[in-house]
Amino acid sequence: MMISTAHLIGSLLAADSSGGSALSLLFLPLMLVGAYFLLIRPQRRRQKETAVLQGALEEGDEVITTSGIYGFITGFDGDIIWLEVDDNIQIRVSRRAVQGKVDTSAMHDASKSASTTIDDIVEDNANDK
Repeated sequence: MMISTAHLIGSLLAADSSGGSALSLLFLPLMLVGAYFLLIRPQRRRQKETAVLQGALEEGDEVITTSGIYGFITGFDGDIIWLEVDDNIQIRVSRRAVQGKVDTSAMHDASKSASTTIDDIVEDNANDK
């Protein structure tokens, strides 16, 4: 009884697998196309953006490195960037270690608007009393 049941299940599985080969031939290219659009293409775009950013660095720019160090660019020496991280403290980093520029104007605007709204709330509360 056991042998006949196992033989029956084996023959059913063999019959199903022969009909699914056309579907599996379509599945593999779809997976490759999906991997291209989800993995490879975005990575190439990020690499191009990083290359443009690192090529456009100038003295005086505030940047953040890949290790999280903030500093102002004070000079270039080939592929090396001199960063001023504190008053009269400079370090050398590779140009490739720069992750991005810091937009200080947006931070100052945000802090001004936040303090303005707090002052407005305090004023409104004082006027209500």
